[in-house]
Amino acid sequence: MTKAAWGDVRKKLRDTVGENNFITWIAPLELAAVDEDVVRLSAPTNFIANWVNRNFADHILRAMTAQGIPAQRIEVVVEVRVPAAAERVQRTLAAPQDIPRATRPAAVALPRTDDDIPAATLDARFTFDNFVVGKPNALAHAAARRVAEGAAVTFNPLFLYGGVGLGKTHLMHAIAHELQARKPEARVLYLSAEQFMYRFVQALRERQIMDFKSLFRSVDILMVDDVQFIAGKESTQEEFFHTFNALVDQNKQIVISADRAPGEIKDLEDRIRSRLSSGLVVDLHPTDYELRLGILQQKVELNRAAYGNVEIGHGVLEFLAHRITTNVRVLEGALTRLFALASLVGREVTLDLAQDCLADILRSSDRKVTVEEIQRKVAEHYNIRLSDMIGPKRLRVIARPRQIAMYLAKQMTTRSLPDIGRRFGGRDHTTIMHGVRKVEELRTNDPQLAEDLDLLRRLLES
Repeated sequence: MTKAAWGDVRKKLRDTVGENNFITWIAPLELAAVDEDVVRLSAPTNFIANWVNRNFADHILRAMTAQGIPAQRIEVVVEVRVPAAAERVQRTLAAPQDIPRATRPAAVALPRTDDDIPAATLDARFTFDNFVVGKPNALAHAAARRVAEGAAVTFNPLFLYGGVGLGKTHLMHAIAHELQARKPEARVLYLSAEQFMYRFVQALRERQIMDFKSLFRSVDILMVDDVQFIAGKESTQEEFFHTFNALVDQNKQIVISADRAPGEIKDLEDRIRSRLSSGLVVDLHPTDYELRLGILQQKVELNRAAYGNVEIGHGVLEFLAHRITTNVRVLEGALTRLFALASLVGREVTLDLAQDCLADILRSSDRKVTVEEIQRKVAEHYNIRLSDMIGPKRLRVIARPRQIAMYLAKQMTTRSLPDIGRRFGGRDHTTIMHGVRKVEELRTNDPQLAEDLDLLRRLLES
């Protein structure tokens, strides 16, 4: 294999792994030697050599095979080593653990201080260009864009929260991608709260806590996904708190995501809760019909690139947007299943095909919420007894939650007003109507009540 052939392989790899990955991992490699069927490449650092061996050797081997080079194995060796401490503070990007490995595209990834820390990648699909903006997520999108510009912002941290499949992780990845493009010199550390905890425990066990502190406090932007998982972990919370303070004192940006607002995370220390609430806290609301339809329309084009020009019949996307309401991931998965089936059997995706193919998803999405479930969740949320909610007491601390439960019962069930009244201690339907109207009036002027309603709806739909 000649250097010219290696140049052709590099061109192939640029298209395969993407520009960012190519610049970071492939461009520093040089052809070192060819020993029978083994091709040896040299890397400038131990970190790059280890990472390429673990994550890009197969890509390189396939590219060589495509160029007609009879290589059986790739070895990446170190040309010049750098101190391990310097490797630990290199710019870092990582991804959450809930993306299946088989679907993870190649991307810049979290450096590993040892082989026991699991590799993770940043999903190349999750960019701002691929994020569908609607009323429920417009504020979160705008705030994420502002942070991604890389300039100083007036809010720190940015705290994004919402239910499963509403776009938190997508926005986190998009911020990281954009920062990498705009400020490639910036040190961006993105990882899940579980990864933070794992690395902290590893550092304690191996007596490398100073290395841990050095890594996490030397970054320019710290991004932590699913921070609710550190709740109840006293030592991890302690270190997270000190890391948080150190970065804020240095005017470094912090971006956090969770499945609920800081005040709603149980077993989270008050000082951390206060810190997380000190910046901009943004709720990603449940999707509405228009947003779900927009997401499906975008995903149609992406699926056609993967499965071919499958025809989507009239009304299919509207049907899916109407029926699958709680989780965007389920919505996207349903569309992908339809494309896969249609491409295999060579059929158009019609309403009948969608109903047959997605019967299990549609049954799950049709789960009925009961009045009793609503009463129980509202009573738990406001810390009142269920017996008081359906009883005769008219104290404000009981009457307002009762009206909220009435409102949700009217919105989320098919029960008639008289039927709902019977389940609220035999109240007249006019009482239920009054409670519903009262909540409708209050939610437009009371942000806290509106937030409570959204949270309760998410809990009931999950």
